[in-house]
Amino acid sequence: MEAVAKLRNYPTSPRKMRLLADEIRGMAVEKAVSLLEHQPQHSAIPLRKLLLSAVSNWKQKNEGADVTGLVVKIIYVDGAKSIKRMLPAPQGRAYRMRKRSNHVTIIVDIKH
Repeated sequence: MEAVAKLRNYPTSPRKMRLLADEIRGMAVEKAVSLLEHQPQHSAIPLRKLLLSAVSNWKQKNEGADVTGLVVKIIYVDGAKSIKRMLPAPQGRAYRMRKRSNHVTIIVDIKH
């Protein structure tokens, strides 16, 4: 039985978060957690916490069953709202700066 965890409105661009999500897709949970612990990107910390939350959700659904065969079945990153700000530019102009955010969804399950 699969379990889901979602991270909503995290303030980093979806493109940067997808780099990490692509690395752990289909990977065993223990290996993915250890990989995220040693990643230098700032997005690795909330992604690791989200993965541990999905594992905890799976344990609750499955009465504390063994998590050794658990894998990251599905992980995807969607864009969320962008905050628009103005950045001063030369000769009295202004450039638009978009501060992006994203939504992450992780689904974990036993490998069949």
